Amino acid sequence: MTKMFETQTRTVPITKEMVKAAYRKVRSNQGAAGVDKESLQLFEANLLPNLYVLWNRLSSGSYFPKPLRSVSIPKGNGKQRVLGIPTVSDRIAQEVVKSYLEPRLEAVFDDNSYGYRPLKSAHQALEAVQVYVREYAWVIDMDIKSFFDDVSHELLLKAIDCHVTEKWVKLYIKRWLEAPVQQADGVLVPKAGKGTPQGGVISPLLANLFLHYVLDKWLHKNYAGIAFVRYADDVIVHCHSEEAAKQLLEAIRLRLLSCQLSLNEEKTKLVYCQNYRRVKKTSFGKKFDFLGFTFKPATVKSKKDGKLFLGYGCAISQSAQTKIVEGWRNQNWHRRSALTIQQIAKDVNAPMRGIIRYYGRFKLWALQRLMRHFEFRLAKWVLNKYKKFKYSYSKAYQWIKELKRSYPTMFYYWTVFKHV
Repeated sequence: MTKMFETQTRTVPITKEMVKAAYRKVRSNQGAAGVDKESLQLFEANLLPNLYVLWNRLSSGSYFPKPLRSVSIPKGNGKQRVLGIPTVSDRIAQEVVKSYLEPRLEAVFDDNSYGYRPLKSAHQALEAVQVYVREYAWVIDMDIKSFFDDVSHELLLKAIDCHVTEKWVKLYIKRWLEAPVQQADGVLVPKAGKGTPQGGVISPLLANLFLHYVLDKWLHKNYAGIAFVRYADDVIVHCHSEEAAKQLLEAIRLRLLSCQLSLNEEKTKLVYCQNYRRVKKTSFGKKFDFLGFTFKPATVKSKKDGKLFLGYGCAISQSAQTKIVEGWRNQNWHRRSALTIQQIAKDVNAPMRGIIRYYGRFKLWALQRLMRHFEFRLAKWVLNKYKKFKYSYSKAYQWIKELKRSYPTMFYYWTVFKHV
């Protein structure tokens, strides 16, 4: 078995270590099974032979991906987002090429691009927007229509040609782009020359490369007086004046059309960042959402003298709060009276920690209302568990309060919010 990975002369310079390193990354990210219904656990049950077969095919040029499994997940607006889920083997193969290409492309990517990049984060993107809204009065809140579905293969491959000379890399990328999507009924849907599936390991890297040329580089070349922040296909553009913002929005609209993309006109808008230094305007919206946060005017207390003034900042958006509360409701643990309070805490603490650390980064106090929603759900569980309370919410909340005193670290949010 150990001889499987002995180095041999290969057509493609993919080594055993590249495949093993890619497997470890895929394993750390977990993920669902593809069209072959092989989960990561099943793949690992025969790990070395599976990795050998994949390495042998990749390094000989005989690797072909399987179709993508179509999965629909709900979006915040009530619509569905369609993901294309590769098989475990295909995810590992994509990770091999992604890891090979990423350092090369990172060297040319713009500093204002934050999505799915090493040492970049959503919080950094949000911090950049916070800085820019103080300097620029106007925002173009852009939404690119069906970006991952409409990416032109022809234009994307031209962008790849600018940085990749290896034929084997371009061959595999082309095969991934052309892999059909298998619907739930088994029907295969061809790509027809466009689209890079959300769910693919290499898709974010390819999307960043495409938008680097479509927007980032184009904006720098033609509009030096503006600023922008991009997180994958979510883009915020900052301008000094209303006229400049209108002109740039029209130019962006034409630029996208020339690259076979378009704006979602219903979601794209101009926003005036009203604060105490700027003339009041009533004909434009004054808030926008970005990465789960709402940027809007808000009363702020001065750190110097304690006086109140109108600032412009961000806090968790209403749509993000609604999605989180619906998630708690759908888990339905408040009806499961057989559960213990310790089991509930064990199940909810890890995701709760993630929610608080992400959405509480800028205004932690803004999450208190959200935590009260959770405590209400906890009170419902108490009433279902202990019939002696006779559906008295005041008694249920008193029971939770006493539990807090005895076990103040049982729930993560108790350690953050002492008085919810």
